[in-house]
Amino acid sequence: MTDKKHEIELRLRQVEQQRGVKIIYAAESGSRAWGLASPDSDYDVRFVYVQPREEYLRIDEQPDFIEWQLDAVYDINGWDLKKTLSQIASGNATVFEWMNSPVVYRTSQQWENMCPVFRQYFSQKAAVRHYFGIAVKTFTKYLQDEKVRYKKYLVLL
Repeated sequence: MTDKKHEIELRLRQVEQQRGVKIIYAAESGSRAWGLASPDSDYDVRFVYVQPREEYLRIDEQPDFIEWQLDAVYDINGWDLKKTLSQIASGNATVFEWMNSPVVYRTSQQWENMCPVFRQYFSQKAAVRHYFGIAVKTFTKYLQDEKVRYKKYLVLL
């Protein structure tokens, strides 16, 4: 295991211990997953977790995500399985991107068993809307200046 992968695994264990959750899947998202990493690229680690059963039985609303670390090197956050299922059912392209990441830090039998069902919910129309939105945002926010990083053109495409 490389030093960074080892460091990421340590951070994932910290999440589990301090938040009392079980991470069932963790993968790289963003430029490293797309093969577009530059020397200053951070590690965009995304994970899916489950909570103890009693947490799902609460009547008060609880956060359904964990924002763990955001700095120059790591961007680590995750979604509760319930939120993940809701996003999959609505055709959210982000979850499918995580599922197809070539860099997987952690997986589980539970996750692997669910993936074939998840894939049935993929919507090309929803994915096109998602990526078109990213393209428009990238164009308006980053490509209007005189100096533009090459990476932004690749994100646009």
